[in-house]
Amino acid sequence: MINRIAQALNLSPKPVENVIELFEDGATIPFIARYRKEATGSLDEVAIMEIFEEWERQKDILKRQESILKTIEAQEKLTPELKSRIERTFDLTELEDIYLPYKKKRQTRAAKARAKGLEGLAKLLLEQRIGNVSKEAQKFVKGEVVDVDDALQGAKDIIAEWINEDEKARNAVRRQFERYAKSVAKLVKSKEEEAIKYKDYFEFEKSLDRVQPHQLLAILRAEKEGFLKVNIEPEEFRPLESLDRIYLKGGKDEVEDVVADAITDAYKRLLKPSISTEFRNKAKEKADEHSINIFATNLRQLLLASPLGQKRILAIDPGFATGCKVVCLSDTGDLKEHAVIYPTPPRNKTAEAERILTRLVQKYNIEAIAIGNGTAGRETEAFVRGLKFPNKVDVFLVNESGASIYSASDIARKEFPDEDITVRGSVSIGRRLADPLAELVKIDPKSIGVGQYQHDVDQKKLQSKLDAVVESCVNAVGVDLNTASEHLLTYVSGLGYSIARNIVAYRKANGSFKSRKELLDVPRLGAKAYEQAAGFLRVKNAKNPLDNTAVHPESYPLVKQMAKDLKCKVEDLIANAELRKQIDLHTYTSEKVGLPTLKDILGELEKPGRDPRSTRQVFSFANISTIEELNSGMKLPGIVTNITAFGAFVDIGIKENGLIHKSKMSHKFVDDPATVLKLGQELEVTVMEVDLGRKRIQLSLID
Repeated sequence: MINRIAQALNLSPKPVENVIELFEDGATIPFIARYRKEATGSLDEVAIMEIFEEWERQKDILKRQESILKTIEAQEKLTPELKSRIERTFDLTELEDIYLPYKKKRQTRAAKARAKGLEGLAKLLLEQRIGNVSKEAQKFVKGEVVDVDDALQGAKDIIAEWINEDEKARNAVRRQFERYAKSVAKLVKSKEEEAIKYKDYFEFEKSLDRVQPHQLLAILRAEKEGFLKVNIEPEEFRPLESLDRIYLKGGKDEVEDVVADAITDAYKRLLKPSISTEFRNKAKEKADEHSINIFATNLRQLLLASPLGQKRILAIDPGFATGCKVVCLSDTGDLKEHAVIYPTPPRNKTAEAERILTRLVQKYNIEAIAIGNGTAGRETEAFVRGLKFPNKVDVFLVNESGASIYSASDIARKEFPDEDITVRGSVSIGRRLADPLAELVKIDPKSIGVGQYQHDVDQKKLQSKLDAVVESCVNAVGVDLNTASEHLLTYVSGLGYSIARNIVAYRKANGSFKSRKELLDVPRLGAKAYEQAAGFLRVKNAKNPLDNTAVHPESYPLVKQMAKDLKCKVEDLIANAELRKQIDLHTYTSEKVGLPTLKDILGELEKPGRDPRSTRQVFSFANISTIEELNSGMKLPGIVTNITAFGAFVDIGIKENGLIHKSKMSHKFVDDPATVLKLGQELEVTVMEVDLGRKRIQLSLID
């Protein structure tokens, strides 16, 4: 298995073997990537994840082999040759082809014909050595076989099943699908008005290998909704010609006509539906993978977006008739006070709103204001920016996608049992500004609004990928052990819901953690969980300064030895760059610790507890508020809010986001928009076209 995985991923076998051993020992991907570089040859998380996925796939193949062997053995049809071939086959499609003749079937037409005693006639016909077909068929007219036509039809049914179960036939048809299959979509009659959003696909025909992933997912969604009929297949004559070459002897007589009828039936009734479904599933799987990867990339960028940091924040969840919900948060995100203001139509209580906001800003010495970008967001932002506060207050517009999901969740109810959903939503907006990662982990990633066709892809694979992204981001940044929420702690390597809950309970009962080692006093947090988690947890102001770094406790003795050799303290090593320059890393290499780990340790000593994210900066949109104010040629500042396979959506300061198609991103050809733009990126765009009827805005990065 190790050699197969290494070959499939173009890796050396030894790192693959080490990674699998670490997995089997309970290690997580972030831990392996960060603290076991010597064992893996410094493989990154992506490569380690690929090993894990291929390992799981290989195990599934072995299970399928075992199941097939047991089934065929129970039928007493397992020959040594067949057993050997099954055990040597590690392609699932080929395995299923081998198994097909032995697979338990429902009562097929061929089975009924066999029961009538027509298998002998089928063999004679397939050999094509019969002189007079009707005369030979007449010999089988007995019992349930009523006449010659009945006999021939039954024989053809048997031949069709043989062809369907013949690996040569299936592979011949597959080759035609691979080379010539088309994806054809047609509008279902009388559905034009309902299906208008799928207008581009009403008469769609394209070679399957040229259909873009987002196009395939769109037509399959439209098919599911009953708007389109979709077929994936080559022109019929191509696979039929391939099958004719296998089974017809070239006599061009009556018997060949009978076999040709059986070939056509085998293809239309059995092979085409089966192979078409196989190719549809493969294409869908490929499109799913592409869409999931886009979603994962966007999610990673969103989670690692620049935080404002620990600031005193006033957050506003805007609204018109229902007013704007205002909350004041401490620099640690605790709710201090909440209120409601009505600065916009229809109430227009601007003077009252100004008094309330000014009072709250002064009372809590507010440093920043976060405003949700939903309904009434622009209007509320314009009002707030027009106010004059006694101290400097920065104003930020915050993406509120998913805030309503959080506010109604069990997590929010547990955090704020005595507050309603409007207050919880405002708190979420404020906390997102302070630390997007810590707040967004509380929301199902599918509700954050940075995916494409996320509800159409394989949900199990999507969830697995997104969970891995969240875990990767949380551990890449590191977590403050004394301020992290229960939900954030669940994503720390080696922890989970139960241990995270126990950590928070311990913290409440005993006060702040004084050291990493104190984690071992938490119920159910044993040595293995400690090994996996400790390096990703930070304890500020701990007695041991290494507790606030990414240096793993297992390496503490090594750092102490470095300090001892330089006749100084660990604190001196962290504070003094000249001392660190004197360290010869080669002196400290060993069988278990190599230069990769030693370089990581030195990097942490240089910048202990550093956050890899940059600090959030103030951004201002142009002075426009509606789509009607846009004109072609306008140049506007914007922020990238979503990246898809065909382009990127940009917030330009109004309700509707604009689209930069990938053809408008560069003078050079752009295949993947994610190689040009990043989520949250600030840029200047040019308005190309405005469709007021469909509320669509076409933007460009090039003139």
